[in-house]
Amino acid sequence: MMQKSTKKMQVWKKILFGIISVLCIFALAYGLLLLYLTATEYKPEATEKLALAGEAAQKEISLGDSLKIMTWNVGYGALGDNADFFMDGGSHVNTADQTRVSLNLKGISTELKEVSPDVVFLQEVDRDSARSHYLDEMLSITDKISGYQNVFAYNYKTAFIPYPWPPIGKVQSGILTLSRYQIVDAERVQLPCPFSWPIRLAQLKRCLMINRIPIAGTNHELVLVNLHLEAYDDGEGKKAQTQMLQTILQKESDAGNYVIAGGDFNQTFSNTDISAFPVFAGKWHAGSIAIQDFGSAWQMRMDSAQPSCRSLDQPYAGSDKKNFQYYVIDGFIVSANIQINSCRTQNLQFQNSDHNPVVMEVTLK
Repeated sequence: MMQKSTKKMQVWKKILFGIISVLCIFALAYGLLLLYLTATEYKPEATEKLALAGEAAQKEISLGDSLKIMTWNVGYGALGDNADFFMDGGSHVNTADQTRVSLNLKGISTELKEVSPDVVFLQEVDRDSARSHYLDEMLSITDKISGYQNVFAYNYKTAFIPYPWPPIGKVQSGILTLSRYQIVDAERVQLPCPFSWPIRLAQLKRCLMINRIPIAGTNHELVLVNLHLEAYDDGEGKKAQTQMLQTILQKESDAGNYVIAGGDFNQTFSNTDISAFPVFAGKWHAGSIAIQDFGSAWQMRMDSAQPSCRSLDQPYAGSDKKNFQYYVIDGFIVSANIQINSCRTQNLQFQNSDHNPVVMEVTLK
């Protein structure tokens, strides 16, 4: 009996040792991954100059000129109408194969050519990411359209995102501005990051891209600001980023410049009627930007006739469209010296992205 009991104890010791060994290996691997991600963490400066590429069709802009401006979160080419995503309550991490990503990018480029805007603000443009099969989406888009100068700014660079399963992996992504008018200066301005270590290692480092175009015959500039504000924080990040945006825009307006900020705010302007798109229980809730915080001199436009964004808790194709979760979170903030002629959301049925593009037409007073 003693020998049997001793043998059982030895077996259990071996099993316990094996379990502890496996746990130690996992802990070591996790620690090494954290060390690697910390050592390679993307840490942009507060402000950075950006490279200008491409050839603008128009060399200058003048007072009295009219512009057509588009903003579009293109969902890194992988969030078409077939996609759902785990962060929104869906089940998928990898939302599109390479063929579908290429198809989405083709659709995005086709829409750009058909609308033919003078200025384009794009968000979630991947350069070298596992989630979009390492396609350079900036080159894919800019190679298909001509007459535009382009500027790119990273807001997401991480060597590996280890969650969920399968893991997201490597991400290199950012925002892209296209202009038919000659940009003379472009700058990346870092926004406050609401996440602390180690969570921030796998999070976006969001920014503003500020582009400057001289206005002929004046000492002033057309200042174009491309943005993509916080989405999944507790609300404080959105608030801090919005406050910084307001401060920067006001400084430019006080200098007499003509200012247009556009993008994915992940919030709705308080002057936008979104009663047609109620938020259902358990769904992601967009924040709200009080227009009075910016002051009466600023014009804040979103088009609530059509949703600019849809939830990713389920694919859009084949869904019940009447009871789907929609949002209005993409739009523009415009200084008082610019006349807004129209602002409308292009209803593309979210075929190539989880966002619809928003197009605004303006005139420089």
